Amino acid sequence: MVKLNKIYTRTGDDGTTGLVDGSRIAKSDALMAAIGDVDEANSAIGIVAAALAPDSNEAAMLARIQNEMFDLGADLATPPDIQFGFGPHEMALRIVPSQIARLENEIDGMNDALGALKSFILPGGTEAAARLHLARAVTRRAERAAVAAGDARDLNPLALNYLNRLSDHLFVLTRHINAAAGGDILWKPGATR
Repeated sequence: MVKLNKIYTRTGDDGTTGLVDGSRIAKSDALMAAIGDVDEANSAIGIVAAALAPDSNEAAMLARIQNEMFDLGADLATPPDIQFGFGPHEMALRIVPSQIARLENEIDGMNDALGALKSFILPGGTEAAARLHLARAVTRRAERAAVAAGDARDLNPLALNYLNRLSDHLFVLTRHINAAAGGDILWKPGATR
């Protein structure tokens, strides 16, 4: 359980921040960029959730995802364990295969009711769908940042898988929401020439 009694600690005043194992890295480190982008993606998902009916299936999916985004941030901030590597254990919160499988099952369930794509989709539609498009784009940035951070240090490969699947999930959820409001807004190549 997390317990925060004091919000400011002054430990980051030197431009560093702490990882879960107590080590410190520069706030400009690629890993911190990835963790920050995951946090921003989670915030963008929260903006989507605010536009949905709180008791909807879509809001429930996003609530689970938002919780998992904190798991993901903790995973990225936890170096591999000497004994367990990237496996979950008492002292490390890790993304696990069942979280990715649930995203895939939800994607498949929503996608089954959608028609095949015949064009790229413009980021818009309903207010919730437009917010989802932004959350998806931020999630893709978080994925790119995590891949870049992984070039310099070992990261849990399942964390990267989760980000990739999450952006797919947000895309399909956008289509699912727009389907109830008349469908996708399709790109018309060269339409304004």
